[in-house]
Amino acid sequence: MRSFNKYLLIMITTDIILINAALYLAMLIRFDSRLLPQYGPLLMRFIPAVTITYISFFLLHKLYERVWKYTGLNDLLSIVKATSISMIVSYMIGLLYVPALPFTLYILHWIFTNMLTGAFRLALRLYPQFLPGSKERTNIMIVGAGNAGARLMREIQANPGLGYNAAAFIDDDPKKAGKMLLGVPVKGNRNDIPRLARDLQIQEIIIAMPSVQGQAIRDIFNICKLTSKQIKILPSLLREDITPVTSNIRKVEIEDLLGRCPVELDLKRICIYLQDKTILVTGGGGSIGSELCRQIMRFQPRQLIILDNSENNLFDIEAELWDSGWASRINVQLMDVKERSQLDTVFRRYRPEVVFHAAAYKHVPMMERHPDEALHNNVLGTLNIAELADIYGSETFILISTDKAVNPTSVMGACKRLAEIFIEDLDRYSDTNYAAVRFGNVLGSRGSVIKTFEKQIKKGGPVTITHPDMTRYFMTIPEAVELVLQAGSIAGGGEIFVLDMGEPVKITDLARGLIELYGLKPEEDIAFSYTGIRPGEKLFEELFFSWEELSATRRERIMVSQRELDVKYFGISKQLVQLIKDAGNNRDAILDLISYMVPEYHRPDPSLETAMTVADTVQELH
Repeated sequence: MRSFNKYLLIMITTDIILINAALYLAMLIRFDSRLLPQYGPLLMRFIPAVTITYISFFLLHKLYERVWKYTGLNDLLSIVKATSISMIVSYMIGLLYVPALPFTLYILHWIFTNMLTGAFRLALRLYPQFLPGSKERTNIMIVGAGNAGARLMREIQANPGLGYNAAAFIDDDPKKAGKMLLGVPVKGNRNDIPRLARDLQIQEIIIAMPSVQGQAIRDIFNICKLTSKQIKILPSLLREDITPVTSNIRKVEIEDLLGRCPVELDLKRICIYLQDKTILVTGGGGSIGSELCRQIMRFQPRQLIILDNSENNLFDIEAELWDSGWASRINVQLMDVKERSQLDTVFRRYRPEVVFHAAAYKHVPMMERHPDEALHNNVLGTLNIAELADIYGSETFILISTDKAVNPTSVMGACKRLAEIFIEDLDRYSDTNYAAVRFGNVLGSRGSVIKTFEKQIKKGGPVTITHPDMTRYFMTIPEAVELVLQAGSIAGGGEIFVLDMGEPVKITDLARGLIELYGLKPEEDIAFSYTGIRPGEKLFEELFFSWEELSATRRERIMVSQRELDVKYFGISKQLVQLIKDAGNNRDAILDLISYMVPEYHRPDPSLETAMTVADTVQELH
């Protein structure tokens, strides 16, 4: 606080001097180097009033809250705005004190004030390079001579204090080869990176290609790794021009290797169905559920009900949201979705208008061993929440589904498919808009392959992979949740939304990339161990059935299944409770029930069903 006050005092004092110097210069020029004697006494009262006016508008325009070592065009425009208003007010004051002063004097004062105060702030930006013993600049190479690379280069040139010296651009566009971008040459394409890094003595490589996706970004990263130089990335362009793009540069993370573009949300449409509403999130302490809670709070709900059966998870998300200042708008409920009577109490008391059902058992091998729990939690629990949403008049119900529901080979996937089916059935006669959102694996979720790999890498390996050709679709948790919220805004009832997951990624490639991020070499420093596909797992995941009629929605990356619910499933939601009750805890009866309800379910050969260990579960890929 003291350093801030000292900085503020210095800036204001300097501006007072510059404003008065500008006024003096204006008078010298306007009055031919001589002040008219009759103005002397009046000017003694006029000058302080003008000074106070200019400083006041500088404060109102927050010119003293800016970081001037990053001075840019917007900052200088803010000075012009502040001085322009100050000039008008000063003229009005002048009409009272010194009405004989010509208007040209105010114009000259405005010009000189802009010049002097602007020059002072530009000097603050340029000053670090003149400091004795200033740090040596880092020789960098920028990969990407597009909009992001150009914006980064402009900031580097405008801010010598950053300590960067851009030696070259790299771009695959042959039209840019040999050209100059902001005075820096485009030296070659991605294949030239190792040679140029050596010849130009590059110390750091910055990948500035936020629009590049999938395999392309992985290829560029792998080429950069050959140089043994430090690699950083500019993952996205910040919309706020006042924020320097260099603040967004960071080390490459595994999410970057997926190369997915940021989601463009229709914020207005999302606000309409979330703002000032009571919203219930089941499984609110889990990976998807907790991120739903964080993002929902951006849209100012009246109240957010967070329901979870994990005390620790519930405590964590509650504490996080409390710290964010949302204590008065959240209410946590520690309970199980299988307990209908407890859920009824919550719905009767709060009457949520929007329900996001994220509560589910998700680990495939574990559910193969406990099909009764999968059926009761993922099916009966979902039915409880969905029926109560209808009884208590919820407007929208969104089921979080999975790609494992498509041609399921696991109990977990089949149960999720069954949940999709009866959600469509409920929508036929309910005023509630029911919809399901289906997507693949999310990076960073609890029990995810990334966390498992990281633990194994830190221990020195080996990294265990079920099959060298196994692929999965991946997206980040925030991206998945943003698309879920967007899908909810366009749900009309009965839809199964399918999220565009991009390109499937080989688990082996994912492991290689993660090992390299740790600065190690795959199969040299860290070995691979292939354990074989486990019961219920697929080699390749699918996002939709071959018979589903997918069509695009008005929102990017969200598709919808247009196929009507088969008549054989009409009324299934009313039969399920009794059917599940009849099956009891008998494993064969449960599997028979699932097979009957979900014909697409590929029940594994009983001879291949082996006992799963706790270690197998830890390696779960979902």
